[in-house]
Amino acid sequence: MMCEARQRVDALLAILAKRGIDAASLAHLPAYRKLLKKRSTLVDENDNSEDKKRKTRDKCGVDSDNVVNKYNTRGTWYAVLMGILALFLGAIYQYDLHTQHGFTKMWLRWENVDLYAEQCTIDMPAAVQDVFRPPVECEMCRQVSHVERVSTITPQYFEQRYAYSGRPVVITDGQRNWTAPSTFSFDFFKSIYADDSPVLENFERDCQFFPYQTEFRNLRHVFNMTHERVEMRGDPWYIGWSNCDSTAANILRGHYHRPYFLPHAAESSKTDWIFMGTPGYGAHMHIDHVGNPSWQAQIRGRKLWSLEPPPECYFQCVPMEVVVEPGEIIVLDTNIWYHKTLIVSQELSITIGSEYD
Repeated sequence: MMCEARQRVDALLAILAKRGIDAASLAHLPAYRKLLKKRSTLVDENDNSEDKKRKTRDKCGVDSDNVVNKYNTRGTWYAVLMGILALFLGAIYQYDLHTQHGFTKMWLRWENVDLYAEQCTIDMPAAVQDVFRPPVECEMCRQVSHVERVSTITPQYFEQRYAYSGRPVVITDGQRNWTAPSTFSFDFFKSIYADDSPVLENFERDCQFFPYQTEFRNLRHVFNMTHERVEMRGDPWYIGWSNCDSTAANILRGHYHRPYFLPHAAESSKTDWIFMGTPGYGAHMHIDHVGNPSWQAQIRGRKLWSLEPPPECYFQCVPMEVVVEPGEIIVLDTNIWYHKTLIVSQELSITIGSEYD
């Protein structure tokens, strides 16, 4: 307000000066003296000292030195930011990151993944995949009230009734002539992987590890657990992994082979899935995104499977449960059935499985 008052007085004095009126002659006016008193300064046209000018500027909040310094600092930061932006844009164009090919190449190199071995640059999180999961036809479960148990089934009948219908089934004699039940164990799996095996660190895209509700970071961490815990005298545990070691795969498939009931035209996945754990533990309720139906052989132990239809089929289909015994194989499309597992035996549970198309 005082600055505005001073500006008004200066403007008035300028007008008076143009009309030949001396400002000093106004000093006897009470109103003028009152205004000068409020401003706490004297109007003296003959005093042009630098000190008074500085004081006047300071009282009005106009410090030219501070203003200059402020703008100089702002200009410096602006130049720095523009330099960083220029370097960033230069890097984008230098490595073609503005193109799909360039970004994909750089991203997969950062992830230490072979460019030509992947279909996707970035995998969609499972929670997002669940939200955008395409709805299924509820016919696959509308007339299903329990999981059937069958044996001595032909590939033709299996294909007709179960293979691609989404109807779950347990094949009680699915492990015919397998040596896996007498061979697979914690120590066996630990022995088939070399120290530099990619499966131990799961650093490759195909080497997946599922710790579930445990503290394990990878399979190497699992194999380093104490003997007491392996013998179920410590904290319970349940884990799973995909075998991405070709040498180990050859050893594994020496003890099991393609299930006899699969359709002749069906091709099995090259990846084996192995799940292992102690009583009272298992996998939480979830749905998979593997694309094809799968089979899972119960090598050791007993496992309770709880199945729930997808949300769009809640009012047409019912939840189901089935216990898979040693020597049996459950066939299930885990892409459309929500499922969880629980080990209900008193021994270590070991299962192995794969997908088929």
